[in-house]
Amino acid sequence: MLVEAVLQALADESRRKMLDTLARGPATVGELAALLPIARPGVSRHLRVLREAGLVDVRQEAQRRIYSLRPEPLAEIDDWLAQYRALWTQRLDALRTEVARGKRERRSSR
Repeated sequence: MLVEAVLQALADESRRKMLDTLARGPATVGELAALLPIARPGVSRHLRVLREAGLVDVRQEAQRRIYSLRPEPLAEIDDWLAQYRALWTQRLDALRTEVARGKRERRSSR
């Protein structure tokens, strides 16, 4: 399931940091490695997880690999989360109504 693979990829802080960087534009492996306090093989493993989850694309330019963000899987996660977002919106609206009602009751009882 794509959603599960994307969520597993997003579960790691290092991978999220890479994605945050790639959201601002393409980056080389070296640029991404410079962000993290881990060895280059670890960076490569994280990039492989991101690639397998469909979150990044890679292209070769001479001796460099350039990674870029693929936003489509994140849009699918956003679609999946929409049902929960709607649930919380309804609950927060109900809470807002109750708070307003309590304020009105306190003012009218003075």
